[in-house]
Amino acid sequence: MTTNRIFLLLLLPLLLLTSCQPARQEGTDKEGDTVALHYARNLQMVEHEHYTLATLRNPWDTTQVLHRYALVDRNEAHLPTLADATTIVRVPLQRAAVFCAVHSALLCELGVLDAIGGVTDSEYLTLSAVQHRLHDGSIADLGSSMAPNLERVMELSPDALMPSPFQNSGGYGRLERLGIPIIECADYMEVSPLARAEWIKFYGRLFGVGERADSLYAEVESQYHELKSATEHVGKRPRLMAEKLVGGTWYTPGGQSTMGILYTDAGAHYLWADSPASGSLSLSLEHIMERALDADVWLIKYHSDHELSYDELANEHSAYKQFRPFREQHIYGCNTGKVRFFEETPFHPERLLRNLINILHPELHVSDSHPYFHAL
Repeated sequence: MTTNRIFLLLLLPLLLLTSCQPARQEGTDKEGDTVALHYARNLQMVEHEHYTLATLRNPWDTTQVLHRYALVDRNEAHLPTLADATTIVRVPLQRAAVFCAVHSALLCELGVLDAIGGVTDSEYLTLSAVQHRLHDGSIADLGSSMAPNLERVMELSPDALMPSPFQNSGGYGRLERLGIPIIECADYMEVSPLARAEWIKFYGRLFGVGERADSLYAEVESQYHELKSATEHVGKRPRLMAEKLVGGTWYTPGGQSTMGILYTDAGAHYLWADSPASGSLSLSLEHIMERALDADVWLIKYHSDHELSYDELANEHSAYKQFRPFREQHIYGCNTGKVRFFEETPFHPERLLRNLINILHPELHVSDSHPYFHAL
């Protein structure tokens, strides 16, 4: 047997093995640069040479991926071929349908108002710039976020839809059949203030202002830590209760929820800080009274065309008068119909933290330019 024949016989198994392997695909065989995310648990971003791969973890089943996006420059001629099911999104977005007021507010702050093509739930938007464009028709009113007007969406022909996903929602119905990329805005499912705010980096990259978004988040993070450190050695932590009865149930933040963490970071002894819940607790009035009758401070969020008063509270439920904050008038209300609590605080938790510290620890003399909560 010649030397060449022996060589071919030895090489044949290797050739057959190689031919059975799947072809390596662009985007999976090269490592990119991971975007630094220190708090967000449901978001990962890796920047490759010609695209950014953003992976959203399913917050209801953390072993699964909610969605994966390849953000590709709209002028890039060649699209990456990716092994997994991935939605290609041409960026920067130029005409997005934005379903939530908090994202509209962030986009305005990032300087990309012109990229908001349409919004839902316009009656809840207080941003004057967006309202002005709604009135002159340059931003489309797409109806309800729960059931958008499909004809208006099709007429707008946006380059992306930006709804918030919900557990067991059954998907997005007919919107999914339009062939428009759906950006699932799951930031609200993060369970710490800075984790949710860190999604600023994702939205910045969607709209071509990644550096601006990174800079904004760095300032948010820095101010938050500075404020939090100011309360670490306070002498007394006021006992804090929150919210009020709604239809016979008292919904109060869990100890590991965004609001629960904010209360603790602001120097409060939040009375449900020991709860491991990352969402709201559904409690009875009796349960609240067992723990909170002698609270020092009571914070209430409400939505109204007028300011809440002690008389109105007493008329809502006579039991309120038994709480010490009611008797000593240490109740602070946040009228979400008058202030931009839901539009601003998710991506600016440092503003809310500043407001809370000013209420709980006036001795620290923290300046407060965004007073969401006011004394009743």
